[in-house]
Amino acid sequence: MGEEYLQQFLDETTFYNSIVLGNLLPTKLWEPLPHFLQTWLRNYSAGTLLYFVSGFLWCFYIYYLKRNVYVPKDAIPTNKAMLLQIYVAMKAMPWYCALPTLSEYMVENGWTKCFATISEVGWLPYVIYLSIYLVVVEFGIYWMHRELHDIKPLYKYLHATHHIYNKQNTLSPFAGLAFHPLDGILQAVPHVIALFIVPTHFTSHIGLLFLEAIWTANIHDCIHANLWPVMGAGYHTIHHTTYRHNYGHYTIWMDWMLGTLRDPVDDEGKKVM
Repeated sequence: MGEEYLQQFLDETTFYNSIVLGNLLPTKLWEPLPHFLQTWLRNYSAGTLLYFVSGFLWCFYIYYLKRNVYVPKDAIPTNKAMLLQIYVAMKAMPWYCALPTLSEYMVENGWTKCFATISEVGWLPYVIYLSIYLVVVEFGIYWMHRELHDIKPLYKYLHATHHIYNKQNTLSPFAGLAFHPLDGILQAVPHVIALFIVPTHFTSHIGLLFLEAIWTANIHDCIHANLWPVMGAGYHTIHHTTYRHNYGHYTIWMDWMLGTLRDPVDDEGKKVM
């Protein structure tokens, strides 16, 4: 890639930096910083804001506006449990934001297969590439998550931090990012690896990384939407109680193919019987 082409990526990230930081901080605080640090600060600010806004709105809706509709009263986590989840997530957030900052740096320097605009490839190839990207991400996250359970030191020193939330009344949308920092980064790494394998629209990549914050909030709310083949909260709640099922991220396909799927509808049927 030529310098003129790569400048498009740099202009795009500079624009995002100015939009986010320009609305949150005085210019004199962030504009003198090197571009890499500006990008990290933007990711940190936007990630933190997204975590709190999505988490509070989600909890307010399901625990207060719809109390006893989606989640039984005795399954609502305590404020203490949710505050602990927020504390763990906030300790890790600065480290989480290093990954998208690094991926943007690699794109800006032409190290990946990213392209700048959809018009370069057309809508049909864009959709095909995006589908392949999501398959690579799903495959990578499944195996990364599974190995974080199967490799004992990884579980003990990293993933166990997240699995203290192992019952319905300890899980909440705020638990979605309550990981050991390295654990959270490892599970997001497939998003970055995919950039070296599949031609990827840069803006879509950034959007999907931030969608993670909303998606992880969703799969920790314990509400089973039963929308096949989506890996909804009903499946993920089982993962937190059995530790050996439903490792997938967006879909149940990898678990289905590899024999680790456990269906919440089947579980409910066994309880009734």
